[in-house]
Amino acid sequence: MHPKEIRIVFMGTPEFAVESLKALVENGYKVAGVITAPDKPAGRGRQLSESAIKQYAVANNLNVLQPEKLKNPEFIAELESLKADLQIVVAFRMLPEIVWNRPPLGTFNLHASLLPQYRGAAPLNWAVINGETETGVTTFLLSHEIDTGQIIFQEKVPIGENDTVGDLHDRMMAIGANLVLKTVDALAEGKVNPVDQTQLIDHTDRIKAAPKIFKDDCRIDWTRDSESVRNLIRGLSPYPAAWTELTNPEKDEIITAKIYAVSCDNSNLPTAPGTIQSDGKKYLKIACPDGWLSVTDIQLSGKKRMKIDELLRGFHDLGDWKIKM
Repeated sequence: MHPKEIRIVFMGTPEFAVESLKALVENGYKVAGVITAPDKPAGRGRQLSESAIKQYAVANNLNVLQPEKLKNPEFIAELESLKADLQIVVAFRMLPEIVWNRPPLGTFNLHASLLPQYRGAAPLNWAVINGETETGVTTFLLSHEIDTGQIIFQEKVPIGENDTVGDLHDRMMAIGANLVLKTVDALAEGKVNPVDQTQLIDHTDRIKAAPKIFKDDCRIDWTRDSESVRNLIRGLSPYPAAWTELTNPEKDEIITAKIYAVSCDNSNLPTAPGTIQSDGKKYLKIACPDGWLSVTDIQLSGKKRMKIDELLRGFHDLGDWKIKM
């Protein structure tokens, strides 16, 4: 079958998925329908917010379905009416078998890691947090267990020493979109030899997971070594952002600080972890057991994100505060 003739149903929700859908549309593939999350209240006004995928699909006159429940008989009937030859999943929720096992060419997923490593909801974040120097994207056929299906293609992506998860997200979004097109073509032409993930597992290595990230995962532990703290900050920047609490005993006040970027500063001897040092003008350093980290990009609760020198212009005494350990 010619790749441009097959009927595709695309499933996704966030910005990461948009690049893949856009690549399909702009390259002339037949997108019969788009499945995305229902609109949800957001912001202070709790107005309904559309997913990034819905916004793109509507702007390009694509048929959009937003089921609350994927096993709902009405949704299954609508899905059946689309007569998909192939389904593609990019950053969507787990599918029941009645959905993923429907099209004749199957359903494949684009995952932002080199499977079997970093199965789970936050592979980009955990790769950076763990200090990896390489990750990648994988397309694989869906099966019963999440992120365990047979691998179709993979492409490696280097992680730079100072890359944040935001930097990596933007690069991998484009690389992943190209891999999606390559996978569609290969499946349509019958030129795939899927590989079972068990064949890629070296039993001397630990399989690293990528579970969903919660608020407590983002709290900075200043008793850890400086590189681990720096990697945590990189792996959560710009979202959801690593955070710490600052306290000023004289004012009996505690404020939360989100930290987006730091650099290593070994100009001073190590001191008690969490110690703050600042000139009140241009720099603010926080101590780890093995050295100092110089904060360069920060946001205090109730304020906008700022460069540290900009913040210190209006917050001269920040160096008098302490980290709440």
